Amino acid sequence: MSHETDWERPLEQRAKIVVERLNAWYGPVHAIHDISLTILDRRITAVIGPSGCGKSTLLRCLNRMHEVQPGARAQGEVLLNGENIYASGVDPVTVRRRVGMVFQRPNPFPTMSVFDNVAAGLKLHSLLSRTRFADTVERALRRAALWDEVKDKLKKNGAALSGGQQQRLCIARALAVEPEVLLMDEPASALDPMATLAIEDLMRELVQDTTIVIVTHNMQQAARVSDKTAFLLANAQGAGELIEYGDTPQVFTNPKDERTEAYITGRFG
Repeated sequence: MSHETDWERPLEQRAKIVVERLNAWYGPVHAIHDISLTILDRRITAVIGPSGCGKSTLLRCLNRMHEVQPGARAQGEVLLNGENIYASGVDPVTVRRRVGMVFQRPNPFPTMSVFDNVAAGLKLHSLLSRTRFADTVERALRRAALWDEVKDKLKKNGAALSGGQQQRLCIARALAVEPEVLLMDEPASALDPMATLAIEDLMRELVQDTTIVIVTHNMQQAARVSDKTAFLLANAQGAGELIEYGDTPQVFTNPKDERTEAYITGRFG
């Protein structure tokens, strides 16, 4: 009998990233403990939980940003399209091109123009000839829903844009190298409500061809934008553990674990 491969399954059942028994430390501090979950292709997965439960650490382990911090290490497997990104010989820089990241606070390169901010990753990875930069930068800015606002300001300093525009500029910078996965760590926490809604609308557009994982403290945001939700909670030793993972409507309306319900209804955290 032949076995159905992952790519023969319906889109909603395809795995993009499979996390197996993932542990992470900052020096002697155990940050996340034995986390296993499957992140589906071209879906938005939200990671929720109280402060200090390891949400951002989990996110950074998905593209090997965690190990950038001195003394930090990870153990376990993170399979991207079936290949372990922590295997010997895997180049972390290549991983970070395939799995891009947008941080909590907009961080455009302060000395660079709007154009050069978006082109920075292309230059780092030597992905294009210089003559093709313009087309790729425009496409990334269009995908980030920013082109119409900055097309006449491409030589302007990226740090001079508004907060919401700066965050979309950072998203465009990540998108320029055409990542398969986009990690977003509290991408709207520093933005006003209108800019937050613009980022949420953008996520729903991008997920048509990009897998997205978002860390958020905002329960309403997680419920609005995500297809899957993972709830993390620190154990008695302070390491984050996966308490529940499922379809977002189920997690929010009919959680299987009483700790999930307590967190979502605001009884703690």
